[in-house]
Amino acid sequence: MNTAHIKKAVTAVILVAALGLSACTRPDRLAGGAAGGDGGMGGPGGIGATGLDGASDPRSPQYFSQTVGDRVLFQVDQSTLTAQGMETLNGQAQWLLTNSDYLVVIEGHADEQGTREYNVALGARRANAVREYLVSRGVPASRLRTVSYGKERPIAVCSDESCYSLNRRAVTVISISAGS
Repeated sequence: MNTAHIKKAVTAVILVAALGLSACTRPDRLAGGAAGGDGGMGGPGGIGATGLDGASDPRSPQYFSQTVGDRVLFQVDQSTLTAQGMETLNGQAQWLLTNSDYLVVIEGHADEQGTREYNVALGARRANAVREYLVSRGVPASRLRTVSYGKERPIAVCSDESCYSLNRRAVTVISISAGS
């Protein structure tokens, strides 16, 4: 194999690994499973409860992530919400107020530029910006928890702005049902 083929193979392996890691952070990963997700057959929002699949049921975590939108993006080195981010968060706040039995975890993320420590702090500021905005829209602070992953959980892997911009994000993950 020549160097070009090796580089392509390494790039392919990295992309597959990134896709695998991103599957681990999907908010609907517990839906329908035996682990106690709310989207299961008999649970609230499940097929047995409404006759709808998760993405079609406006009370489900799948609907939240796919229709309302579970993430907001940030500019380089910023934790200030954009107008588009605020629009998404307005929808999240409305959904969370309507579906008050859910708790959430807000994950803060950064791109690969900068040190690990800097990016963990930046991710924390981003998660807190989302948390504070949701609280300002009436979501009780007791339902919101934040965590920062910094640059440790990229959803796009490449040394290019097209990837960096997707990794500068905060993701609102439906965590558990408050009634469970």
